[in-house]
Amino acid sequence: MASVPQCADTVGVEEEFLLVDTASGRTTVRADAVLARVADTDLTKFHAELAGTQVEAATGPCTSVAALGDALRLARKTLSEAAAELGLGLLSRGTPPKPSKQPIVSRSNPRFRRVLDTYAGVVEHYEASGCHVHVGVPDRETGVRVLNHVRPWLPTLLALSANSPDRGYASWRMVQQSRFPGSGVAPEFATAAEYDAAVARLVACGTIVDTAQTFWLARLSPKLPTVEFRCADAAETVEDAVLQAALSRALVHTACQGDKLPPVRDDVCAAAVWTASRYGLDGPAVDPWHERRVPATALLERLVEHVTPALAGRGELDLVHELVQRRV
Repeated sequence: MASVPQCADTVGVEEEFLLVDTASGRTTVRADAVLARVADTDLTKFHAELAGTQVEAATGPCTSVAALGDALRLARKTLSEAAAELGLGLLSRGTPPKPSKQPIVSRSNPRFRRVLDTYAGVVEHYEASGCHVHVGVPDRETGVRVLNHVRPWLPTLLALSANSPDRGYASWRMVQQSRFPGSGVAPEFATAAEYDAAVARLVACGTIVDTAQTFWLARLSPKLPTVEFRCADAAETVEDAVLQAALSRALVHTACQGDKLPPVRDDVCAAAVWTASRYGLDGPAVDPWHERRVPATALLERLVEHVTPALAGRGELDLVHELVQRRV
């Protein structure tokens, strides 16, 4: 079995869930009540989100996708049971079919208040939920090289996850997220210092509230020694989350092996993100290297082929093939 570099050893997932009133089907501002009924474990931590209609479960670092799946299942079970005690359901989807009619952002949290004051109407009804994957890296310089490598593949990970259809879009969540300044695929950076300077510049310009907040689809985690993939809609199933995690970690592994890809243009990456949000896997995608439309499933096949050695080295190739087939 091929050895796996340190930077691709651990993987963890943050899942955002929506709380739905079972009688009306609408999201409801009950996050505090649900979180008061759950307790952190060695496997998972539970958190509040900007929207009071959302809760988050974050796994610890796992070295196997089997352990990750176990942690995700337990977290969902814990939150579902706590919600059910209050007459609520737990919804794992990019956007709610029936959004809340009441204000969703509390001003009691100072940082949330700053976010609301900064983005005003863009964030007042923002209930978009994502599946965020963290992959361990040994240092920030390696992390920046990984970010450069994964840029062309982020739209494909979005298309694979798209499950928030609305107004003709496969991922309405991504449309909502695109309203924030600096959303989408990050530019290339030569060094971690250059990356940090770009984030600091956005703070100085007033388009993000602090250095812990960026809207890029992949970034260096502001708190953990990881690269954080933020492109996917909230996973409908644990298996969908595991698939995102396996592919993300395999991309990091491949980047750490030194494999280089031809550079891609920022505007073409933006076109690829929009196309992925519009069509998901059921229509065209943008090939970022040839700068033209191709079937989305063709790019997904190319992604799996690109990371096949990394998946095979961990014994995850058959699992990924099986999970991909369920999505296409």
